Amino acid sequence: MTTLKDTQLSALEQAALAALPAADELAGRFPVVGNIPLADEAHYAQVMESLRFGTFFGDHMARAVWKEGEGWDNYELTGYAPLSMDPSSAVFHYGQAVFEGLKAYRHADGSVWTFRPQFNAARFNASARRMAMPELPVEDFIGSIVDMVRADKRWVPSGEGTSLYIRPFAIATERSLGAHPAHEITYMCIGSPSGPYFTNGFAPVSIWVTRDYHRAGPGGTGEAKCSGNYAASYMPQKLAAERGHEQVFYVDVSGTYIEELGAMNAMAVMKDGTIRTPRLTGSILEGGTRGAIIQLMRSLGRNVVEEDIALDELIDGVQSGDVTEIFGCGTAAVVTPIGRLEGEGFDVSVPSGPVAKEIFDRLTAIQYGHAEDKFGWMYKLSD
Repeated sequence: MTTLKDTQLSALEQAALAALPAADELAGRFPVVGNIPLADEAHYAQVMESLRFGTFFGDHMARAVWKEGEGWDNYELTGYAPLSMDPSSAVFHYGQAVFEGLKAYRHADGSVWTFRPQFNAARFNASARRMAMPELPVEDFIGSIVDMVRADKRWVPSGEGTSLYIRPFAIATERSLGAHPAHEITYMCIGSPSGPYFTNGFAPVSIWVTRDYHRAGPGGTGEAKCSGNYAASYMPQKLAAERGHEQVFYVDVSGTYIEELGAMNAMAVMKDGTIRTPRLTGSILEGGTRGAIIQLMRSLGRNVVEEDIALDELIDGVQSGDVTEIFGCGTAAVVTPIGRLEGEGFDVSVPSGPVAKEIFDRLTAIQYGHAEDKFGWMYKLSD
Protein backbone atom coordinates (compact mmCIF):
# COMPACT_ATOMS: atom_id res chain seq x y z
CA MET A 1 0.00 0.00 0.00
CA THR A 2 1.29 3.47 -0.92
CA THR A 3 0.70 6.21 1.64
CA LEU A 4 2.09 9.59 2.51
CA LYS A 5 3.68 10.38 5.80
CA ASP A 6 1.02 10.99 8.41
CA THR A 7 2.32 14.51 9.00
CA GLN A 8 1.24 15.43 5.46
CA LEU A 9 -2.35 14.32 5.96
CA SER A 10 -5.34 16.16 7.40
CA ALA A 11 -7.32 14.73 10.31
CA LEU A 12 -9.88 13.26 7.91
CA GLU A 13 -7.16 11.76 5.73
CA GLN A 14 -5.57 10.28 8.85
CA ALA A 15 -8.92 8.69 9.73
CA ALA A 16 -9.21 7.35 6.18
CA LEU A 17 -6.11 5.19 6.80
CA ALA A 18 -7.81 3.22 9.57
CA ALA A 19 -8.20 -0.49 8.88
CA LEU A 20 -11.76 -1.77 8.64
CA PRO A 21 -13.10 -5.22 9.44
CA ALA A 22 -14.16 -7.18 6.37
CA ALA A 23 -17.71 -6.56 5.22
CA ASP A 24 -18.78 -10.04 6.37
CA GLU A 25 -17.88 -9.01 9.93
CA LEU A 26 -20.00 -5.86 9.73
CA ALA A 27 -22.96 -7.40 7.90
CA GLY A 28 -26.15 -7.96 9.88
CA ARG A 29 -25.97 -4.88 12.09
CA PHE A 30 -29.03 -3.61 10.25
CA PRO A 31 -31.33 -6.68 10.08
CA VAL A 32 -34.28 -6.80 7.69
CA VAL A 33 -37.54 -5.86 9.42
CA GLY A 34 -40.89 -6.82 7.95
CA ASN A 35 -41.90 -8.04 4.53
CA ILE A 36 -40.23 -5.71 2.06
CA PRO A 37 -41.87 -5.43 -1.37
CA LEU A 38 -39.44 -5.50 -4.27
CA ALA A 39 -39.79 -3.60 -7.53
CA ASP A 40 -41.16 -5.78 -10.33
CA GLU A 41 -38.98 -6.80 -13.24
CA ALA A 42 -40.60 -4.36 -15.67
CA HIS A 43 -39.87 -1.36 -13.45
CA TYR A 44 -36.38 -2.67 -12.70
CA ALA A 45 -35.57 -3.05 -16.39
CA GLN A 46 -36.93 0.41 -17.20
CA VAL A 47 -34.79 2.02 -14.48
CA MET A 48 -31.60 0.24 -15.46
CA GLU A 49 -32.05 1.15 -19.13
CA SER A 50 -32.53 4.88 -18.42
CA LEU A 51 -30.09 5.66 -15.62
CA ARG A 52 -29.72 9.26 -14.53
CA PHE A 53 -28.07 10.69 -11.45
CA GLY A 54 -30.05 10.47 -8.21
CA THR A 55 -33.48 9.94 -9.77
CA PHE A 56 -34.28 6.28 -9.08
CA PHE A 57 -33.92 4.33 -5.82
CA GLY A 58 -33.50 0.76 -4.67
CA ASP A 59 -35.81 -1.39 -2.58
CA HIS A 60 -34.21 -1.01 0.86
CA MET A 61 -32.94 1.60 3.29
CA ALA A 62 -31.02 1.31 6.54
CA ARG A 63 -32.29 3.19 9.57
CA ALA A 64 -31.33 3.87 13.21
CA VAL A 65 -32.54 6.25 15.90
CA TRP A 66 -30.60 8.16 18.55
CA LYS A 67 -32.24 9.57 21.67
CA GLU A 68 -30.73 11.81 24.32
CA GLY A 69 -29.59 9.69 27.26
CA GLU A 70 -30.18 6.41 25.41
CA GLY A 71 -27.79 6.51 22.45
CA TRP A 72 -28.23 4.76 19.11
CA ASP A 73 -30.81 1.98 18.84
CA ASN A 74 -33.45 0.46 16.54
CA TYR A 75 -31.00 -0.53 13.81
CA GLU A 76 -33.01 -1.98 10.93
CA LEU A 77 -33.22 -2.48 7.19
CA THR A 78 -36.67 -1.55 5.91
CA GLY A 79 -38.32 -0.97 2.57
CA TYR A 80 -37.58 2.28 0.74
CA ALA A 81 -40.76 4.28 1.29
CA PRO A 82 -42.03 7.76 2.19
CA LEU A 83 -41.44 8.82 5.78
CA SER A 84 -44.13 9.63 8.31
CA MET A 85 -42.90 12.61 10.33
CA ASP A 86 -44.49 15.07 12.70
CA PRO A 87 -44.86 18.61 11.28
CA SER A 88 -42.98 19.91 14.31
CA SER A 89 -39.91 17.74 13.60
CA ALA A 90 -36.92 19.98 14.25
CA VAL A 91 -35.28 19.38 10.86
CA PHE A 92 -38.14 21.20 9.13
CA HIS A 93 -37.67 24.32 11.20
CA TYR A 94 -33.99 24.55 12.09
CA GLY A 95 -32.26 22.53 9.37
CA GLN A 96 -30.28 20.24 11.67
CA ALA A 97 -29.16 17.69 9.07
CA VAL A 98 -25.94 16.20 7.70
CA PHE A 99 -25.24 13.78 4.87
CA GLU A 100 -22.60 11.95 2.88
CA GLY A 101 -22.20 10.68 -0.67
CA LEU A 102 -20.26 7.69 -1.96
CA LYS A 103 -20.65 5.06 -4.65
CA ALA A 104 -20.80 1.30 -5.03
CA TYR A 105 -19.04 0.00 -8.16
CA ARG A 106 -19.61 -3.35 -9.82
CA HIS A 107 -16.40 -5.03 -10.97
CA ALA A 108 -16.06 -7.40 -13.90
CA ASP A 109 -16.36 -10.50 -11.68
CA GLY A 110 -19.68 -9.26 -10.28
CA SER A 111 -18.30 -8.17 -6.92
CA VAL A 112 -19.28 -4.77 -5.50
CA TRP A 113 -16.83 -2.29 -4.01
CA THR A 114 -16.82 1.23 -2.61
CA PHE A 115 -14.16 3.94 -2.47
CA ARG A 116 -12.56 5.22 0.77
CA PRO A 117 -15.58 4.72 3.08
CA GLN A 118 -13.44 5.47 6.15
CA PHE A 119 -13.07 9.02 4.87
CA ASN A 120 -16.82 9.41 4.47
CA ALA A 121 -17.45 7.97 7.93
CA ALA A 122 -14.95 10.40 9.48
CA ARG A 123 -16.39 13.37 7.60
CA PHE A 124 -19.93 12.37 8.52
CA ASN A 125 -18.98 12.45 12.19
CA ALA A 126 -17.05 15.71 11.82
CA SER A 127 -20.14 17.27 10.23
CA ALA A 128 -22.32 15.86 13.00
CA ARG A 129 -20.09 17.38 15.68
CA ARG A 130 -20.30 20.80 14.01
CA MET A 131 -24.10 20.57 13.85
CA ALA A 132 -24.40 19.46 17.51
CA MET A 133 -25.56 16.01 16.47
CA PRO A 134 -24.39 12.61 17.79
CA GLU A 135 -21.63 10.74 16.01
CA LEU A 136 -22.41 7.32 14.56
CA PRO A 137 -19.77 4.65 15.28
CA VAL A 138 -17.67 4.14 12.17
CA GLU A 139 -18.34 0.40 11.99
CA ASP A 140 -22.09 1.06 12.20
CA PHE A 141 -21.84 3.65 9.42
CA ILE A 142 -19.99 1.15 7.20
CA GLY A 143 -22.30 -1.66 8.34
CA SER A 144 -25.36 0.26 7.18
CA ILE A 145 -23.80 0.57 3.73
CA VAL A 146 -22.87 -3.12 3.65
CA ASP A 147 -26.39 -4.25 4.59
CA MET A 148 -28.18 -1.81 2.28
CA VAL A 149 -25.95 -2.58 -0.72
CA ARG A 150 -26.12 -6.35 -0.21
CA ALA A 151 -29.91 -6.19 -0.02
CA ASP A 152 -30.01 -4.01 -3.15
CA LYS A 153 -27.15 -5.66 -5.03
CA ARG A 154 -29.24 -6.05 -8.20
CA TRP A 155 -29.52 -2.25 -8.31
CA VAL A 156 -25.74 -1.84 -8.72
CA PRO A 157 -25.38 -1.27 -12.49
CA SER A 158 -22.46 -2.52 -14.54
CA GLY A 159 -22.33 -0.02 -17.42
CA GLU A 160 -19.43 2.36 -18.03
CA GLY A 161 -19.62 5.32 -15.66
CA THR A 162 -22.54 3.87 -13.70
CA SER A 163 -22.78 3.10 -9.99
CA LEU A 164 -25.12 2.78 -7.06
CA TYR A 165 -24.90 6.23 -5.48
CA ILE A 166 -25.10 5.86 -1.69
CA ARG A 167 -26.58 8.60 0.47
CA PRO A 168 -26.20 8.23 4.27
CA PHE A 169 -27.84 11.08 6.18
CA ALA A 170 -29.07 12.09 9.62
CA ILE A 171 -31.89 14.48 10.49
CA ALA A 172 -33.38 15.98 13.65
CA THR A 173 -36.69 14.20 14.25
CA GLU A 174 -37.52 15.48 17.73
CA ARG A 175 -41.08 16.82 17.94
CA SER A 176 -40.34 20.29 19.23
CA LEU A 177 -40.28 23.91 18.14
CA GLY A 178 -37.69 24.72 20.78
CA ALA A 179 -34.52 26.18 19.28
CA HIS A 180 -31.99 23.73 20.70
CA PRO A 181 -29.98 20.71 19.52
CA ALA A 182 -32.52 17.97 18.92
CA HIS A 183 -32.95 15.21 21.49
CA GLU A 184 -33.83 12.70 18.77
CA ILE A 185 -31.90 12.07 15.57
CA THR A 186 -32.77 9.58 12.83
CA TYR A 187 -30.08 8.12 10.59
CA MET A 188 -30.86 6.61 7.19
CA CYS A 189 -28.93 5.24 4.24
CA ILE A 190 -30.48 4.95 0.78
CA GLY A 191 -29.14 3.94 -2.64
CA SER A 192 -29.76 5.31 -6.12
CA PRO A 193 -28.73 3.43 -9.29
CA SER A 194 -27.19 6.21 -11.32
CA GLY A 195 -25.55 7.14 -14.58
CA PRO A 196 -22.87 9.84 -14.98
CA TYR A 197 -23.42 13.09 -13.05
CA PHE A 198 -22.89 15.21 -16.17
CA THR A 199 -24.86 13.80 -19.10
CA ASN A 200 -22.39 15.24 -21.61
CA GLY A 201 -19.63 13.06 -20.21
CA PHE A 202 -16.07 14.31 -19.75
CA ALA A 203 -16.62 17.70 -21.36
CA PRO A 204 -15.54 21.19 -20.20
CA VAL A 205 -18.18 23.20 -18.35
CA SER A 206 -18.77 26.93 -18.15
CA ILE A 207 -18.49 28.66 -14.77
CA TRP A 208 -19.82 31.90 -13.32
CA VAL A 209 -17.53 33.43 -10.68
CA THR A 210 -19.50 35.29 -8.03
CA ARG A 211 -18.25 37.86 -5.55
CA ASP A 212 -21.79 38.72 -4.39
CA TYR A 213 -22.57 35.37 -2.79
CA HIS A 214 -20.36 33.33 -0.51
CA ARG A 215 -20.69 29.66 0.23
CA ALA A 216 -19.45 30.05 3.80
CA GLY A 217 -17.49 32.31 6.12
CA PRO A 218 -14.99 32.01 8.97
CA GLY A 219 -16.48 30.14 11.91
CA GLY A 220 -19.44 28.97 9.82
CA THR A 221 -20.40 25.53 8.57
CA GLY A 222 -18.32 25.50 5.39
CA GLU A 223 -16.27 22.44 6.35
CA ALA A 224 -19.40 20.48 7.35
CA LYS A 225 -21.48 18.56 4.82
CA CYS A 226 -24.77 19.94 6.09
CA SER A 227 -27.97 20.50 4.17
CA GLY A 228 -28.20 24.25 4.74
CA ASN A 229 -24.97 24.91 2.84
CA TYR A 230 -26.53 23.48 -0.30
CA ALA A 231 -29.85 25.30 0.05
CA ALA A 232 -27.94 28.58 0.36
CA SER A 233 -26.10 27.83 -2.89
CA TYR A 234 -29.21 27.48 -5.03
CA MET A 235 -29.73 31.21 -5.64
CA PRO A 236 -26.25 31.84 -7.07
CA GLN A 237 -26.57 28.56 -9.00
CA LYS A 238 -29.87 29.80 -10.46
CA LEU A 239 -28.29 33.12 -11.44
CA ALA A 240 -25.38 31.31 -13.06
CA ALA A 241 -27.76 29.16 -15.09
CA GLU A 242 -29.59 32.27 -16.27
CA ARG A 243 -26.25 33.50 -17.63
CA GLY A 244 -25.69 30.23 -19.46
CA HIS A 245 -23.27 28.61 -16.99
CA GLU A 246 -23.38 25.14 -15.44
CA GLN A 247 -21.75 25.95 -12.10
CA VAL A 248 -20.66 28.69 -9.70
CA PHE A 249 -17.16 29.47 -8.46
CA TYR A 250 -17.07 30.95 -4.95
CA VAL A 251 -14.44 33.19 -3.43
CA ASP A 252 -13.80 33.89 0.24
CA VAL A 253 -15.62 36.65 2.12
CA SER A 254 -12.86 39.13 1.28
CA GLY A 255 -13.52 38.56 -2.41
CA THR A 256 -9.86 37.68 -2.94
CA TYR A 257 -9.23 33.94 -2.85
CA ILE A 258 -11.02 31.12 -4.67
CA GLU A 259 -12.67 28.47 -2.51
CA GLU A 260 -15.09 25.96 -4.00
CA LEU A 261 -16.51 25.21 -7.41
CA GLY A 262 -20.21 24.50 -6.92
CA ALA A 263 -20.27 21.32 -4.83
CA MET A 264 -16.70 20.41 -5.81
CA ASN A 265 -13.16 21.23 -4.79
CA ALA A 266 -11.08 23.15 -7.34
CA MET A 267 -7.61 22.55 -8.77
CA ALA A 268 -5.41 24.41 -11.26
CA VAL A 269 -2.56 23.00 -13.34
CA MET A 270 0.40 25.29 -13.94
CA LYS A 271 2.69 25.46 -16.99
CA ASP A 272 5.50 23.78 -15.05
CA GLY A 273 3.20 20.84 -14.17
CA THR A 274 2.47 21.88 -10.58
CA ILE A 275 -1.07 21.31 -9.37
CA ARG A 276 -2.44 23.97 -7.02
CA THR A 277 -5.55 23.69 -4.87
CA PRO A 278 -6.97 26.02 -2.18
CA ARG A 279 -5.77 25.14 1.29
CA LEU A 280 -8.37 24.01 3.82
CA THR A 281 -9.31 27.13 5.77
CA GLY A 282 -12.38 25.91 7.68
CA SER A 283 -14.82 27.33 5.14
CA ILE A 284 -14.04 24.72 2.47
CA LEU A 285 -15.51 21.22 2.51
CA GLU A 286 -12.66 18.73 2.39
CA GLY A 287 -13.34 16.17 -0.32
CA GLY A 288 -12.29 12.55 -0.43
CA THR A 289 -11.68 12.81 -4.17
CA ARG A 290 -9.52 15.88 -3.54
CA GLY A 291 -7.39 13.95 -1.07
CA ALA A 292 -7.11 10.96 -3.39
CA ILE A 293 -5.95 13.17 -6.27
CA ILE A 294 -3.31 14.80 -4.08
CA GLN A 295 -1.98 11.40 -3.00
CA LEU A 296 -2.13 9.96 -6.51
CA MET A 297 -0.35 12.85 -8.19
CA ARG A 298 2.35 13.10 -5.53
CA SER A 299 2.97 9.36 -5.84
CA LEU A 300 3.60 9.96 -9.56
CA GLY A 301 6.18 12.63 -8.77
CA ARG A 302 4.04 15.65 -9.50
CA ASN A 303 4.27 18.71 -7.24
CA VAL A 304 0.91 19.40 -5.55
CA VAL A 305 0.58 22.59 -3.50
CA GLU A 306 -2.22 23.46 -1.08
CA GLU A 307 -2.26 27.23 -0.71
CA ASP A 308 -4.33 30.41 -1.00
CA ILE A 309 -5.01 31.17 -4.67
CA ALA A 310 -6.12 34.70 -5.56
CA LEU A 311 -8.87 34.93 -8.17
CA ASP A 312 -7.09 37.78 -9.99
CA GLU A 313 -3.90 35.70 -10.10
CA LEU A 314 -5.82 32.74 -11.52
CA ILE A 315 -7.43 34.82 -14.26
CA ASP A 316 -4.08 36.46 -15.14
CA GLY A 317 -2.51 33.01 -15.25
CA VAL A 318 -5.10 31.73 -17.71
CA GLN A 319 -4.57 34.76 -19.95
CA SER A 320 -0.77 34.52 -19.82
CA GLY A 321 -0.63 30.75 -20.27
CA ASP A 322 0.82 30.08 -16.82
CA VAL A 323 -2.40 28.23 -15.89
CA THR A 324 -2.96 25.42 -18.39
CA GLU A 325 -5.99 23.69 -16.86
CA ILE A 326 -8.62 24.22 -14.19
CA PHE A 327 -10.89 21.43 -12.98
CA GLY A 328 -13.33 20.52 -10.23
CA CYS A 329 -13.34 17.22 -8.37
CA GLY A 330 -15.85 15.39 -6.21
CA THR A 331 -17.60 12.07 -5.64
CA ALA A 332 -20.43 12.54 -8.12
CA ALA A 333 -18.52 13.72 -11.19
CA VAL A 334 -15.01 12.57 -10.13
CA VAL A 335 -13.24 15.19 -12.30
CA THR A 336 -14.82 17.97 -14.35
CA PRO A 337 -12.69 20.18 -16.63
CA ILE A 338 -13.45 23.90 -16.75
CA GLY A 339 -13.62 25.50 -20.19
CA ARG A 340 -14.72 29.04 -19.38
CA LEU A 341 -14.66 31.45 -16.43
CA GLU A 342 -16.85 34.54 -16.44
CA GLY A 343 -17.34 37.14 -13.75
CA GLU A 344 -17.64 40.88 -13.32
CA GLY A 345 -14.96 42.36 -15.58
CA PHE A 346 -13.61 39.18 -17.17
CA ASP A 347 -14.61 36.34 -19.48
CA VAL A 348 -11.81 33.92 -20.30
CA SER A 349 -11.57 30.59 -22.08
CA VAL A 350 -9.60 27.94 -20.22
CA PRO A 351 -7.64 25.51 -22.38
CA SER A 352 -8.34 21.80 -22.17
CA GLY A 353 -5.38 19.70 -21.15
CA PRO A 354 -4.30 16.15 -20.43
CA VAL A 355 -3.90 16.28 -16.65
CA ALA A 356 -7.60 16.31 -15.70
CA LYS A 357 -8.28 13.44 -18.11
CA GLU A 358 -5.31 11.47 -16.78
CA ILE A 359 -6.57 11.87 -13.21
CA PHE A 360 -10.11 10.89 -14.21
CA ASP A 361 -8.89 7.81 -16.05
CA ARG A 362 -6.56 6.70 -13.26
CA LEU A 363 -9.13 7.16 -10.48
CA THR A 364 -12.00 5.50 -12.31
CA ALA A 365 -9.75 2.61 -13.37
CA ILE A 366 -9.07 1.95 -9.68
CA GLN A 367 -12.72 2.38 -8.72
CA TYR A 368 -13.99 -0.04 -11.36
CA GLY A 369 -11.25 -2.59 -10.74
CA HIS A 370 -9.40 -2.07 -14.02
CA ALA A 371 -6.16 -0.96 -12.34
CA GLU A 372 -4.24 -2.02 -9.24
CA ASP A 373 -5.29 -0.25 -6.05
CA LYS A 374 -1.87 0.60 -4.61
CA PHE A 375 -3.37 2.88 -1.96
CA GLY A 376 -5.85 0.50 -0.30
CA TRP A 377 -8.72 2.82 -1.22
CA MET A 378 -11.24 0.18 -2.30
CA TYR A 379 -13.42 -1.72 0.17
CA LYS A 380 -15.25 -4.87 -0.88
CA LEU A 381 -18.94 -4.79 0.03
CA SER A 382 -20.11 -8.00 -1.60
CA ASP A 383 -18.86 -10.93 -3.69
